[in-house]
Amino acid sequence: MNRETVDPLPDMPVTPATTTLTLPSEADTARLARAFAAAMRAGDVVLLNGGLAAGKTAFVRAAVAARGVADAVTSPTYTLANIYAGPIVHIDAYRLETPADFADLALEDELERGLAFIEWGAMLAGEFDDYVSLELAMVQGQEQAREARLSSHGPRGAALLAAVLEGVA
Repeated sequence: MNRETVDPLPDMPVTPATTTLTLPSEADTARLARAFAAAMRAGDVVLLNGGLAAGKTAFVRAAVAARGVADAVTSPTYTLANIYAGPIVHIDAYRLETPADFADLALEDELERGLAFIEWGAMLAGEFDDYVSLELAMVQGQEQAREARLSSHGPRGAALLAAVLEGVA
């Protein structure tokens, strides 16, 4: 994995850094997911963004497996939320029209007690004080390669991102 760290711009939220990782293979993407799984604790939130087939669900699948959960991980596109043992909450916000629709899912207890991975999560950033944003993008001409742009928000988000980066170093 290659890493490039960029200091935040003055108009960005205060974060220790925005980091971009190049993930040459699906195994490297899974390795990043395992680092998240190892570093996350109850109440942690990862907002996943990226185009169709960018690897958001594959990332969550690897993180869930790394936590020792044998459940089959599928995209919650139509169910909106899947809850795995732990609990691990896997949400797909693509079909939500507003953040109020997110509140209607009534997952407060699960989010507080568990780990949360929210696909298409950018629209929900205002719902959380602390989180890590992970944007996955395909690398042109390299079928398995992804670029991962990570940024932390809030003190716990900063601590989580630091632990993740240490875990993949």
